[in-house]
Amino acid sequence: MNRWRRSLSLRLALAFALVSLLVLGGIGLYLYRSLQQEIAWRDDQTLLGRLDRMANLLRDAADIQALRARPELYANMLGNTEHFLWVLDSRGTVLISINPRELPLPDLHAGPEPHFHEGSGEPSYRLVTQQSPIHGQTLTLVAGHLLSERENMLAAYRNNLILALLCAGLLSFVLAALISRRGLRPLRQLAAQAAELDTARLHTRLHTGSTYAELDGLEHNLNQALTRIDEGYQQLMRFSADLAHEMRTPLNNLIGQTQQVLSKARSVDRYEQVLESNLEEFERLARMIDSLLFLARSEQPTTAVQRQTVDLHDLTARLCDYFEDMAEERGLRLQNSCQGSLQADPEMLTRALANLIANAIRHADTCSDITISSAHSEGQCVLAVTNRGAHIEQPHLTHLFDRFYRADPSRSAPGSTGGLGLAIVQAIMRQHGGHASVANEDDGVRFELVFALIAT
Repeated sequence: MNRWRRSLSLRLALAFALVSLLVLGGIGLYLYRSLQQEIAWRDDQTLLGRLDRMANLLRDAADIQALRARPELYANMLGNTEHFLWVLDSRGTVLISINPRELPLPDLHAGPEPHFHEGSGEPSYRLVTQQSPIHGQTLTLVAGHLLSERENMLAAYRNNLILALLCAGLLSFVLAALISRRGLRPLRQLAAQAAELDTARLHTRLHTGSTYAELDGLEHNLNQALTRIDEGYQQLMRFSADLAHEMRTPLNNLIGQTQQVLSKARSVDRYEQVLESNLEEFERLARMIDSLLFLARSEQPTTAVQRQTVDLHDLTARLCDYFEDMAEERGLRLQNSCQGSLQADPEMLTRALANLIANAIRHADTCSDITISSAHSEGQCVLAVTNRGAHIEQPHLTHLFDRFYRADPSRSAPGSTGGLGLAIVQAIMRQHGGHASVANEDDGVRFELVFALIAT
């Protein structure tokens, strides 16, 4: 039962049958009302014709008494027991009465123009009255008929119409069910193909061969989703392999050094050297784990960015002071050209900018300048870190912000972030609704943080 309640084909068939019933019912009601009005109009015209014929008959007769003596002259005019006729004088006395059903004469008010009346009792009837001057006196003519014949005919027509509507609704439901099942066949094919997908077949794409625009759009969107899932899965696989590789190196160093020291007795100085070396490896692992935790938290949709107004010049000045000693070791000069302010998370912005400055210090030519600048344009704020040095080869530019990616692994310093620094920068920018980019310039490399300005 639940399967049928959730069936799209069944719901479409029921909806189509309901619409068909509403449309056909509306048409049937219109036809029924039209027939009812047409029959009523024709009956009224018949009653008016009888009044006219009766008036002519009375005028042509020598006197009314002659007609009263010969009732067959006008009784044959009525035809059956469903019709009746009265002729009254000015005092309301019945002169002529053709009343096979012996109906009581209703209390009516007649005038020179025909006036219709309808009785709702049992039996129901409709009659017309008119006063006519005949043979020097004013006579009231009353002609009518019972409505049972009309009602029986309309009831039969109504019953046939209801039966036809029910048959049409049932036929519409059956045809709609067949059409919907055939029309939804491509959806069932998509479902069958999707059921066969697994992690080993993410490269497979759905295809039904349908020419319908709606299904083409669904097929295209599903295939795009599969492409994104495949890319994400492959990225996760690469990330797992890179993570294992990155963590294996310090662990192998720790294990090798420890085994070597334990192979025989060593001096206290040697033990201290090994412990200091192990401490460096532990710190490297700790930095890597901290970075991975930050990247994992940044992927959560509920992560909130605590935006504040940040003075860019002051923030950059503090970072320049922090990296001053590291820069002087290589003869580098940090130039702070930032101006203005920005709505951002101060800690995240500091971390992103610090990663770029540290990266520039590692790769800049000795005795050169590293410039940190800002530029405000319409709707954007761009922070740039520019250093003079070797260009980054074009194949590496699009992957620099990937996790554990290094354009030159041999240049990784022991205190580096293990290939996660630029990935953290990009994650921070995504949380701020912006992005990070890199480009080669004439004499160096330029990293940019592009923020979308928020109206305050």
